[in-house]
Amino acid sequence: MTPLLLPPAMPLFDGLPYLEAGNPEVNRYLAHLSLNDVPDAGLIYELAVDWLLEQRHSENNYKTYRSELTTFLHWCFAVMRINPSELTRRVMIHYLDYCHSPPATLIAYRNVAQFVVDKEWGERLPNPLWRPFLGKRELGSELPYRLSEPAMKTKLAILSAFFQFLIQEEYMERNPALQLQRAKRPAPPEGEESNQAFSELQWSYVIQAADQLASASPEQHERSRFLVILLYACYLRISEVAAKPGFTPVMGQFRRDHHTGVWGYYIPRSKGGKRRTVAVSNALLDALKRYRIQLGLSPLPAPNEQTPLFVRHKPAAHGRQQGELNANLGIRQLRELVQAVIVKGAELAEQDGFAQDGAEMRQLTPHAIRHTGITHDINLNGRPLSHVQADAGHDSIDTTSQYLHTSQQERHESAQQKPLDRLR
Repeated sequence: MTPLLLPPAMPLFDGLPYLEAGNPEVNRYLAHLSLNDVPDAGLIYELAVDWLLEQRHSENNYKTYRSELTTFLHWCFAVMRINPSELTRRVMIHYLDYCHSPPATLIAYRNVAQFVVDKEWGERLPNPLWRPFLGKRELGSELPYRLSEPAMKTKLAILSAFFQFLIQEEYMERNPALQLQRAKRPAPPEGEESNQAFSELQWSYVIQAADQLASASPEQHERSRFLVILLYACYLRISEVAAKPGFTPVMGQFRRDHHTGVWGYYIPRSKGGKRRTVAVSNALLDALKRYRIQLGLSPLPAPNEQTPLFVRHKPAAHGRQQGELNANLGIRQLRELVQAVIVKGAELAEQDGFAQDGAEMRQLTPHAIRHTGITHDINLNGRPLSHVQADAGHDSIDTTSQYLHTSQQERHESAQQKPLDRLR
């Protein structure tokens, strides 16, 4: 077999018809990076795919965005060997300098496809002729590479939008591209809140929806019910329970401490390559037992059990897991399962006359469940901030403290009966 020739910079995102199926060579590349150099490589790739899929209705936008992300992630992964979460304004300036004067080996002078079909194997492979930078020719001669000022502004605008997406997913805490654009993030108008979490009433309808769906069709929806409860009870990001290159979530991540007898959910790698163990409530343990019994398993997992945490109900049709019945679900599939439960919850709220709540619920994303779990535990369940901080994986108690008094209505209600003199 002829050795596979790869370009000096790995293209990451195939055309829209092939993007969700994945690419074996890209998966191998990301798995190697995740295990050796850049712990977040696989996670960032999955998030980038999610963001690019939002551009599916504009082919021109998709092509422009994927080209910029490919160049940027090559610089992060292969040149700097850093996670994007480590970026600062100063480091971003180095990226712009790199784009102004890229290595000659990364400049092409004709446009070629990023992926081509291998005639021998019928697989789509990275095109060895592709390069991330495109130069110009004039009268048959190659001109010195030059990046125009408008092109630089476009790069910053695309990356700024991508970083905002990563901030919403709680992967990044700042937007270095936005800082370089010397623009401020728009603040909500006075008196309005950033509605990042479900209210207590709205969350009750989400749980009702999960219960109703599971009761009506347990083979299909017990999985969704457990997923929603797990995200809420452990404040998890979907990326922490989704399969990605270099990581497969399994039942054995639920672990019982031999000395205390308490259960925890172990996350081997999350944002920034960190690991943590989240305390497991009795309600979550009951949900785990119910889910496992429906799968035909013992009520609780054995130590180091390798059963996939979330499995497909039918074999995968495409990609590296084609034909596998028990392949773990990725970020997109899990997000779709959760979104279906949220929509059902909104319908139940609207049927009971809570039209505004239903409308608000439809605007919330699955990531709002993490915010909801944190908010409820601090403001309703009275868990200590330090405990919530550890379970949420926050670097600083200041981040956790932002969830205090998140509801403007509750804040106003608590102020209504404040006395001026408690002794009188």
